[in-house]
Amino acid sequence: MFTKMNFQSILLFLFTSILIVSCKNDEKPENIIVPLEEAIPKKESVADKDGAELFTVYCSICHITPSIQDLPKNIWEKKVLPEMGARLGIRSKGYTPFMEANVRISGVYPTKPLIEQAVWDKITDYVVSNAPDSLKFDTQTLSSTQELTQFSENPFKLHKRSDKSMLITYLRYETQNNSLIIGNMNGDVISHNFKDDQTRYLKKVKTAVTAYKKVSGKQYLMEIGKLNPSEQVLGKLYTVEKDGNLSQMGDLLHRPVDLLAEDLDGDGEIEYIISEFGHLTGELSMLKRDKKSHQLVKTTLVNLPGAIRIISEDMNDDGKKDLVVLFAQGNESIFILYQKDDLRFGQEQVIRLSPVYGSSWFELVDYDGDGHKDIIMANGDNADYSVIPKPYHGVRIFINDGQNHFSQKYFHPINGATRLIAKDFDQDKDIDIAVIASFGDFENYPEQSFVYLENTNSGKFEFKPYTFSGVTSGSWMLMDSGDFDQDGDEDIFLTPLTLSFRQIPKESVKKWEESGADIMILENQLVSKKKADN
Repeated sequence: MFTKMNFQSILLFLFTSILIVSCKNDEKPENIIVPLEEAIPKKESVADKDGAELFTVYCSICHITPSIQDLPKNIWEKKVLPEMGARLGIRSKGYTPFMEANVRISGVYPTKPLIEQAVWDKITDYVVSNAPDSLKFDTQTLSSTQELTQFSENPFKLHKRSDKSMLITYLRYETQNNSLIIGNMNGDVISHNFKDDQTRYLKKVKTAVTAYKKVSGKQYLMEIGKLNPSEQVLGKLYTVEKDGNLSQMGDLLHRPVDLLAEDLDGDGEIEYIISEFGHLTGELSMLKRDKKSHQLVKTTLVNLPGAIRIISEDMNDDGKKDLVVLFAQGNESIFILYQKDDLRFGQEQVIRLSPVYGSSWFELVDYDGDGHKDIIMANGDNADYSVIPKPYHGVRIFINDGQNHFSQKYFHPINGATRLIAKDFDQDKDIDIAVIASFGDFENYPEQSFVYLENTNSGKFEFKPYTFSGVTSGSWMLMDSGDFDQDGDEDIFLTPLTLSFRQIPKESVKKWEESGADIMILENQLVSKKKADN
């Protein structure tokens, strides 16, 4: 849910990490990342290497080496290289992110240089000399969006007495109750029921709501604790007691943004998998109740920042639910955590992208109908060190070969794409894609803040892009879908979040504020048109 304020890092967080820790403390972890000090090449091994070789050597320690062509010269020189240097202990004049107390505590920025200054100078000279002055865009595709006629627009406010947007941070459609569950920045949990058109306030916490779910008759609520990027661990997970009061579960959490509550191993007890996105540090964690003490025990599954989306699915047909997880920070990846006996997990990094792509969301769908789950991903988080439009932002389709090896088969450029829904919206037995771009190019392509990709030839991966006429009336941040009007087709819900953490023209901000809508419903006209035609 929360990619917008998560400030996707350009270069990986260079610190000691353990990728997978088993549930038993006495067991050896299956995979570890070597401490940075040990991973740094010996002085003599790099003495004769040129700038290009050194750039690859040091960038590839923890993530894919980004293409120098992916960022313009001024961004490399003023933003990315100073940050990279700081993480290697090189101090650039005027760049001091390590001065803040919580940043120092994280240990991300070494107090002493880990490489020779001469080596660093070779790297910076190479990058600055070879970086482009500007980036090239597929303007023809970006300008090809047509008017969306399959859906009609229905903006409305949840609270008639409020003149301002609710600043929604969580959105989920409940099919059973035909209602929207909404959490906002003020800590309110709100329900809007479409049957009686009533809005009800359900719960209240102190900070932004990031999850509110009902599982096996119980309700769970999660708040982020600290909205802005921070090393402060203040987030909380609650259960709603029978008397309606909230009871905190386990310890404090580090900026949690996604929650999976499910009985993964079939023992009758719910496990809680939490994306503690964090900032410089973070983790994917699991809370499980100990059978003897009945206390919740926390286990670190992946000790990396940036976990943002969790889906459970049996990915290797062994009858056990596995975890498919997107990490949106420097080492941009999708991991599959394969469940083993005793709720242990082995891991495989099945997709790995450049650290500048801004991976924000993914869906698991069987796109080609072969019985294996494929991955559709949105790349476009853009509130970090390189806040500029990027031609590689957009939607990507990765096809599974049946062995969980994924290859990219489709890309559609959308500036700042951050979330998507992949469903058969037009009921023609293929996958269509609805996309929002929270970090869109509002100056040149404002209409791309929402794009509907209609699948016109599934086998050839051909899609037609559409958007609705009132797309510029909101700063779309969250999205879900469901049949709210109960007519037999899927509608789309959009919510805006008007905050000044992006580079946005003043006229756009003014238009958003004047609109004042809390929800934009795109009503699917598919079934009603069919009835009218008959």
